[in-house]
Amino acid sequence: MTTEPGSPADAGSRGTGSPTTPEAATAPAAEAAPTSTTSTDITAAGATPPGTTPPELVPPDITPPADAKPKVGLADVVFKNLTRTAGVSLLVLIALIAIFLVLRATDALSANTGNFLTTEEWRANADPPVFGVAALLFGTLVSAVGALIIAVPVAVGIALFITIYAPRRLASGLGFIVDLLAAVPSVIYGLWGLIVLAPHFNGTQSWLADYFGWIPLFNIDDSTVGRSMFLASVVLAIMILPIVAAISREVFSQVPITHREAALALGATRWEMIRTAVIPYGKPGVISASMLGLGRAMGETIAVALVLPASFNISWNILTPAGNTIAANVANGFGEANDIGKGALIASGLVLFVVTMVVNMIARAVIARRAEFSGRAA
Repeated sequence: MTTEPGSPADAGSRGTGSPTTPEAATAPAAEAAPTSTTSTDITAAGATPPGTTPPELVPPDITPPADAKPKVGLADVVFKNLTRTAGVSLLVLIALIAIFLVLRATDALSANTGNFLTTEEWRANADPPVFGVAALLFGTLVSAVGALIIAVPVAVGIALFITIYAPRRLASGLGFIVDLLAAVPSVIYGLWGLIVLAPHFNGTQSWLADYFGWIPLFNIDDSTVGRSMFLASVVLAIMILPIVAAISREVFSQVPITHREAALALGATRWEMIRTAVIPYGKPGVISASMLGLGRAMGETIAVALVLPASFNISWNILTPAGNTIAANVANGFGEANDIGKGALIASGLVLFVVTMVVNMIARAVIARRAEFSGRAA
């Protein structure tokens, strides 16, 4: 049987040079089968095993040793020492003020024939001297708390309007005016309250006594109204209003825009957005601003000295023309006081110093009492 040229059998015979037999056909296939290579052979040949990273792509180990110290520059060292010195100096200064007040008040307190904490009258220049800080401390706290109650809601409203509601140009102008009011001297507020506000405020006080006389604070025995604790609270409220409003505005402007937009995206109204996103975030700042305003109200001197009639009695009727504060009493009586009288005034200043520190400590405790106050939950 002859083989046709170009047939598969002829190609096989020409390609191998051997006759086409079953043994000859299977032999090349067996020789062409791939052989398995072990990982040892691959590694020996210089290739990377499957599933591993080439050595040139492995990042270097930059972990510092356990005993290594971080590198600190000269500027960092200087700044750290300056801030530490400033903090320690402030504590030392406060301690020196407290020591001065205690030393200067010791002689007057030892010569006092009355109870310094419970006596209402103030006759430190008399012989024998009798004086107490009860009426002065009462007037200080009542006027300052009244000013805080009046000023904080108005200041927060102003801050929210400037931050959220007002257009950009109007907000810039209002913010400038609020900041400018904080720079007005206290004597200007006192003169304005004495000359302008007091004569025109009697109608308001009479209206409060007529319609809210069932409240003990507005109940007066007679129809006499005038330079009262309520008038002093209003003057102090106008004085601390710019401080509280300015700080609250800065705090509200720091609220993340994502919080506000998220509340609006969930269907909240603008007031609901303010109540749920803005006020909780800015609550620590508002509390701090309120305590700062309270401290200024308790330590205000000239404005209260011009408004109040400088009487020494405790009365819960804030519309009655009476009252005095520690700072105003120091301003009014220091010029004509003898040695014991000056020591008594310094002792009353020590009480105001302690009360201010206690108020600030309470404010810090209120802020740290809940996580959302301190900002950790934001």
